[in-house]
Amino acid sequence: MSELVFPRDRFAALASQMLSEKTESCAILLGTAVPKGGGHRVLINEVITPPGSAYEYKTEISTQLKAEYVATVVRDARQNERSVTFVHSHPGDEQPHFSPIDDGGEELLAKFVTRRVPTQPHFALVLNRGGCAARSLGTQNAVSVIVVNSRIEVLYRATGSGNIEAHFDRQVRAFGASGQASIHGLTIGIVGLGGTGSATAQQLAYLGANRFILIDPDSVEATNLNRLVGATQSDIGKAKVDVAARNIRSISPEAHVDVMREDVLKTATAKRLIDADFIFCCTDSHGSRAVIGQLAYQYFIPCIDMGVSIVAKDSAVTHITGRVQMLAPGLGCLTCASLLDSDAVRRDLMTEEQRRADPYFLGNGAPMPAVVSLNLTMSSLAVTMFLGAVTGIPSDARFQIYDGVSGKMRVISESRDLQCIVCSDYGAAGRGNAWPLLGRP
Repeated sequence: MSELVFPRDRFAALASQMLSEKTESCAILLGTAVPKGGGHRVLINEVITPPGSAYEYKTEISTQLKAEYVATVVRDARQNERSVTFVHSHPGDEQPHFSPIDDGGEELLAKFVTRRVPTQPHFALVLNRGGCAARSLGTQNAVSVIVVNSRIEVLYRATGSGNIEAHFDRQVRAFGASGQASIHGLTIGIVGLGGTGSATAQQLAYLGANRFILIDPDSVEATNLNRLVGATQSDIGKAKVDVAARNIRSISPEAHVDVMREDVLKTATAKRLIDADFIFCCTDSHGSRAVIGQLAYQYFIPCIDMGVSIVAKDSAVTHITGRVQMLAPGLGCLTCASLLDSDAVRRDLMTEEQRRADPYFLGNGAPMPAVVSLNLTMSSLAVTMFLGAVTGIPSDARFQIYDGVSGKMRVISESRDLQCIVCSDYGAAGRGNAWPLLGRP
């Protein structure tokens, strides 16, 4: 199933422009199409608003662009290998639908565009004040319309939400049937199934998440058992992803769980996350955070990054710090917040042979302290942030710092570099497969 994915400001500008006019109007969207499942995730990069001279006619109930104008835009799309989405407005305040007139016009348009840009999928979108609808151009195949920012909104869902099971009643009372359907409909990637990742997976399963992609290269060790949720003594030597998958299925037997006992620093492994709708980054290395952070912006897949740091000296704790931060279009990234150590990223991306040959590489260092209650604290904050993003509950913080010594929680005002190489339109944002993803070959 395909989906059109907009940064919030881009969709808001489109809707504002088109719905402010008394007549029907048109726009053309150019996007980067990334294969996903049996369809495409189309990252909307550009909104083209035709000038008045581009219209053949424009009335309160119908409109049409001139063929030569459409041909010019399609030629540019072919040169840049872009997907094309044709947008038009409808009158009214109720959920719009494609009309028989739309069907006839699209049939000809689809033949024209497909001949000229055969390597890309193309779509149609209709909107009014009551909502929107979208489909593959010239067909009746519906596609979803998703807006991503600090909140993720499915403006148009291509498939039904299904039945909600009775045991979610208390949650439905909190964030409604639509919120529960949103959780159930997402594919969630979790990278790192250690202390925070295993707790995050368990909470999401209890909430009703039904599809997971789990990535972690490590096995369970004896020293993990004090904080690895769901693990027992008999799990020593087993893959952490398998233990997490078993725990998820013990809560939700029908859950679909893909496990990858791989390192996300490998580009091929990281790209498996393109099939996710939301990502939790629960790793403990700067390199993996850099890879996942870039992927979140490059493919418009929202991510929550979390971590816990305990500093102890002579067996006495001096600092306890936790961080939970959402990464999504319109929000600042880890690079903007100066949270990545470039030397650590470089070392993490090295092969073992390269590390041995590097005179500046000093080894892996001593293991950091870890306590289950602090992992659970940060995982719970992250999952609550996720609920605020996908269900609409009034939980608005998207960057939180926890001081475990004082017990204080701070909400951070994000700084964002509008020319950042990771999260801006000048860098990786929305480039999909056209931009190289950080990682090892």
